Amino acid sequence: MNRDNVFKDFLKYVSLNVLGQMAYSCYTLTDTFFISASLGANGLAALNLAFPMFCLINGTGLMIGMGGGTRYSILKSRRESANANHIFTNAVYIVIFFAALYVCLGLLLSETIVKILGADATVFSMTNTYLKVMLLFAPAFLTNNLLQCFVRNDGNPSLSMAAMITGSFSNIVLDYIFIFPLGMGILGAILATGMAPIISILVLSPYLIRRKNKFHFVKSLPRIKRALEIASSGVPPLVTEITSGIVMFLFNFIILGLAGNIGVAAFSVITVISLVVVAMYTGLSQGIQPIISLNHGAGNTENVKAILKYAMVTALLMSAVIYGIIFFDASQLASIFNSENNETLQNFAVEGMRLYFLACPFIGFNIVMAIYFTSTERPRPAQVISLSRGFFILVPMAFLLSALLEMTGVWCAYPMTECVVALIGIVLYIFIKRKKVL
Repeated sequence: MNRDNVFKDFLKYVSLNVLGQMAYSCYTLTDTFFISASLGANGLAALNLAFPMFCLINGTGLMIGMGGGTRYSILKSRRESANANHIFTNAVYIVIFFAALYVCLGLLLSETIVKILGADATVFSMTNTYLKVMLLFAPAFLTNNLLQCFVRNDGNPSLSMAAMITGSFSNIVLDYIFIFPLGMGILGAILATGMAPIISILVLSPYLIRRKNKFHFVKSLPRIKRALEIASSGVPPLVTEITSGIVMFLFNFIILGLAGNIGVAAFSVITVISLVVVAMYTGLSQGIQPIISLNHGAGNTENVKAILKYAMVTALLMSAVIYGIIFFDASQLASIFNSENNETLQNFAVEGMRLYFLACPFIGFNIVMAIYFTSTERPRPAQVISLSRGFFILVPMAFLLSALLEMTGVWCAYPMTECVVALIGIVLYIFIKRKKVL
C-alpha cells in the first residue's frame, strides 16, 4: 500500500468514525437538553450522578469490540482466518458474560449503586430510575459496540457510521416523544437511549444475515488466553470511557461538598460537552486502529508512521477548533442547558468550561498514542497511558487542587492530569523507538 492510498484510507476511516462518534454522543446531549427543559437542575444532577455507570457499560463494550477488532484485523492481515474467527467467537462470549452481570446489577443492586454514587433524597428516585433501566439495556449497548467494531475492521466503516447515526437520530426523536407528548420524564429519556442501540443493531443485521461479513461465530469453548488478548488490546478505549466516569464520580463527590446540587448541575453541562469532545477523539482513534493494525500485521512500518503523523496533526487541529468554540461561546453553551436561568449554575459552568477544556490537545494526543501502541501490539505502554489518565494521576490531582483552589482547582485538575500523561506518553514513545534501534 503506497503513501497516497494510506492517506486516502486515513481520510475515509477517520472522517466516517468521527462523524459516527459525534452522532453517538448525541445520546447524552439530547438527554441533557430535554431533561434540563423538563426537570431543571435536579434532573441534570440525577443524570450526571447516574452517568458514570453508562461510561462503564460503554467502555466495556469498546474494550471487547476494539480489543477484539484489533486482534481480528492483525490476524486477517497475516492470513490466519481461523484464529481471527476464534477471536470473534470469544468476544461474543465476553459480551454475554458482562451483559448478564450488568442486568443482575440492575435488578438487584441499583439502589445500592445510587447511594454509592452520592444521590441525596432530592434526586434519589430519578437517579435510580435512570440507572436501573440503563443497566437492563446493557446487552443492547454491548452487542452494538461489538458489531460496530467488527464491521469497521471488516472493511465497512460506512455501514458502521450509518448504524451509529441512525441510532442517534432515533434517540433524538424518541427522547422528544417520551419526555414531552407522553410526559414520561427521566424514564422516557433512558428508554430512548436504551432503544437507540437496538435500532443500530437492526441497521447492521442485513450485513450479517446476508453473510457479507468475513468474521463468523465458530463452535468452540471460551478460551482464557484469547479473552486476555482481547482485554489487553481493549484496555485503552475501556479506560478512556472509565476515565469519563471516574471524572464524573470523583468530581461529583468533591463538588457536592463545595457547591451542592447546583455545582453538580453545572458540572453536568461540562460533562455533556466533554462527552462530545472525547467522542471526536475516540472517532479519530477508532478510524486509525483498523488501518494501523492492518499495516502493522503486514509489516508496513513506514505506513504505520505516516498514519500516526496524520493522526497527531488532525488531533491538534481539532483541539484548536474545539477550544476556540468553547472559549468564545461558553456563556451561550451553558445557557442552552440552564432552562431555569440559574445565575450560580451559569457562572460555575462558564468558568469551568474555559478551564476544563484546556485539556483538549492533551486528550487527543493521549487517546491517539494509546491506540497506536495497542494497534502495534504494545499493550503495556498503552495501559500505562490509559491507567495514568484514569486513576494514578487524576485522583490525587483532583483532591490536591480542589483543596488548594476549591472549584477553580476542580476545573484545573483534568487538564493538568492530561498534560502530565502526555509527557509520559512522549517519554514512552522515545524509549521504545530508541530501544528498537539499539
